[in-house]
Amino acid sequence: MGERWCAVMRVLVLQAAWALAGGQVRYSVPEEAKAGTVVGRLAQDLGLEAGEAEARRLRLVAPGRRASVEVSGASGALLVSSRLDREELCGKSAPCALRLEVLLERPLRVFHVELEVTDINDNAPIFPAARKNLSIAEFTTLPGSRFPLEGASDADIGANAQLSYTLSPSEHFRIEEENSKSRTTSLFLILTKPLDRETIPVHRLVLTATDGGRPSLTGTMELVISVLDVNDNAPRFNQSVYNVVLSENALEGTLVARVNATDSDTGIYGELVYEIDTIVPPSAGELFSIDANNGAITLTGPLDFETVTLYELHIKGTDKGAPPLSGHCKVVLEVVDVNDNAPEVWVTSLSVPVPEDASVGTVVALLSVSDRDSGENGRVRCWVWPASPFGLEATFAGSYSLVLREALDRERVSEYEVEVRAEDGGAPALRASRGLRVPVSDVNDNAPAFAQAVYTVLARENNAAGAELARLWARDPDEAGNGRVSYSVWEGGVGGGGAASSSSSSSGVGAGGGWRSASSYVSVDAESGRLWALQPLDYEELQVLQFEVRAVDAGEPPLCGNATVQLFVLDENDNAPALLPPAGSAAEAGAAAAEAAAGAGWGSESGTLWAWAAWGAPAGQVVAKIRAVDADSGYNAWLRYELWEPRGKGPFRVGLYSGEVSTARALDEADGPRQRLLIVVRDHGEPARSATATLSVSLLEAAEAALAAGSSSSSSSSSSVSRSAVGVELGPGAASAATNVWLVVAICAVSSLFLLAVVLYGASRWAPRAAVLSGPGPTTLVCASEVGSWSYSQRHSRSLCVADGAAKSDLMVFSPNFPPPPPGPAPKDSQPEPSALLDTVSGPAFIPFSAPFHPPP
Repeated sequence: MGERWCAVMRVLVLQAAWALAGGQVRYSVPEEAKAGTVVGRLAQDLGLEAGEAEARRLRLVAPGRRASVEVSGASGALLVSSRLDREELCGKSAPCALRLEVLLERPLRVFHVELEVTDINDNAPIFPAARKNLSIAEFTTLPGSRFPLEGASDADIGANAQLSYTLSPSEHFRIEEENSKSRTTSLFLILTKPLDRETIPVHRLVLTATDGGRPSLTGTMELVISVLDVNDNAPRFNQSVYNVVLSENALEGTLVARVNATDSDTGIYGELVYEIDTIVPPSAGELFSIDANNGAITLTGPLDFETVTLYELHIKGTDKGAPPLSGHCKVVLEVVDVNDNAPEVWVTSLSVPVPEDASVGTVVALLSVSDRDSGENGRVRCWVWPASPFGLEATFAGSYSLVLREALDRERVSEYEVEVRAEDGGAPALRASRGLRVPVSDVNDNAPAFAQAVYTVLARENNAAGAELARLWARDPDEAGNGRVSYSVWEGGVGGGGAASSSSSSSGVGAGGGWRSASSYVSVDAESGRLWALQPLDYEELQVLQFEVRAVDAGEPPLCGNATVQLFVLDENDNAPALLPPAGSAAEAGAAAAEAAAGAGWGSESGTLWAWAAWGAPAGQVVAKIRAVDADSGYNAWLRYELWEPRGKGPFRVGLYSGEVSTARALDEADGPRQRLLIVVRDHGEPARSATATLSVSLLEAAEAALAAGSSSSSSSSSSVSRSAVGVELGPGAASAATNVWLVVAICAVSSLFLLAVVLYGASRWAPRAAVLSGPGPTTLVCASEVGSWSYSQRHSRSLCVADGAAKSDLMVFSPNFPPPPPGPAPKDSQPEPSALLDTVSGPAFIPFSAPFHPPP
């Protein structure tokens, strides 16, 4: 006994090794096994160590159906998880094998498991009807007559479905089974003894069907047999079974078969009427019809191999006797499959929209593909169109995953129309497709971008507050909040006091006191990007304002873009020329200037400027010079001087652009002791603005002029008042005449005054006579040549006047558009050195450029 058991174990081990080598494990389990029943030691049969099944996540995959079995995570055994019904799973197919897939991770391996569900006798035989009525004529029906019956059916297979029939005890009838060439067994009721209606008019029998199971199950049907008289010959068919093969695409009206029966009787007793007695399955009652006269059976509906593959038609031929007699036959119709079913594609799960930053390999949809045909007609292949950016991956039999193969960009394609196509292996092949709409959802992956990196905006000064200066626009290709852009001015500003700076990206070039941010001048609408002025702009305060506008979207996290705005303020002629005051701003300088004016013979009294000239002065001698400045720039600051009164041929004239008052002819006593001149200073703006100056010129004798010149020279040598603060300048011709007079007075003076005379002479001879250097202060003195005068900026440049006879040129200063230096203390005002050619106030970096200026004629 022990040796026999060892031999059996060796056979089992060899079978298991052979199955593993083939990559497949086979088990069997009886149907209706209880939940938890161990089917097999799957982990052990796969060669896994203890605990390895749980560590490598051994799990079961049953494609396309409920498996009813599961893998124990702890032991790795294959267990029954729910009810197993072989008839539900496989029907009449034998053997009933479930093909399962077992997945094992780290590394990933796939094993195929075949689970055979064996049949048990759990279904009793069932007859088509619980009762069957038969009519049999007495005496005329001879013993041995056969009456076909419908047999019972058993859902089980094999021995459990092998049926045997028994009839309740009767001396007139017995039951007989006949195995024909068809797939089914024919059942007949055999008459063993003639019937006598007068003895027993009705026979009630019970037909019992018993299957071959252990224990066996039974089913019963009652037979009600009515005994008739008269007609003693029943019709007989030439075949008891007609076998027919027909394709499922046969058209309606197709002839299925023609049955034929004969009756030995004559007359009406030999006339037969054909009819379909029963059809298996009963639902096919509308598919067939029979001609009652000739027995032709035709198709009246469509056949479907996928629904029913075999039909049984029980045909009855009845004569017209009284009582009528009948004969029976059976037509077995086998349906042949054709490729009449296209594949079906179903979307079982769809995850949309897909974020545009989804990684490659992301599963977008799960699909199920099937074909109801069989064989090659039911084998399906699938693909996706277009081929990118999605693809199909087969997961299990008939199951596919639509996965992402390439990176997405919503700004390039916001939605995909994907078509999953399937084709079977029939001839001709049938195709099917399923369209999917895959929208792509936006993520904030694009920052706002301005159309220009630098915007140049021109604005005239004195604009109205709230005036629109420009419109800025930044494009963000994202959608919804990710593409909604808001604008803001990035804070910065301009500084006054000769220095300007910005801690961020905003800066300005101008003058004025104190630090002011760019947002105090301009603002931008957060939604539209409209740039507008918060206050009127003043060119004299601000010429260039540079700042940045930031565009920020509403995404998470928000992204931003910047653009630089250069705002240039255009000058308007809004400032009239201003005459320079006769004295400096300091009280000491004013007193010194007044003293010098009293000694030299020029000055100001009650708003009137006055100067002196000697009788006999030749034509062209400069008596005085009117100085004025215009806060505007360019042509708006280009000044011209006109003698308004007296008109006509007076003794004096004014240089058109220099402002020098000189003699038009030689002066004589007829001109009177004093001349009053009204001088108008105009700029070249549109419209022109002007200012007037009144100059009173006193005519003196030469000696008085010499004394005045000496006092003037002495006062000028001891005074520290800058002549640039005086509105009228002593003419060089008067100083020359005073020198000659001083020589005569020196010869006649006493020796005690000789040294003083020499000092005064030297002072008047070698001291600078007409050099006036601009002093500190907010006002800029504009020096001019004989042909013109030009002031570019009142606050951003200073000019140097040179002595008579030296070459004169206009100094022009340009302010480039550079960011300002950091704020710092303004340098203290100091007297410029004589050697200096240019003095500029602290402020933004400037590029000096000096060139002679020649105004237009």
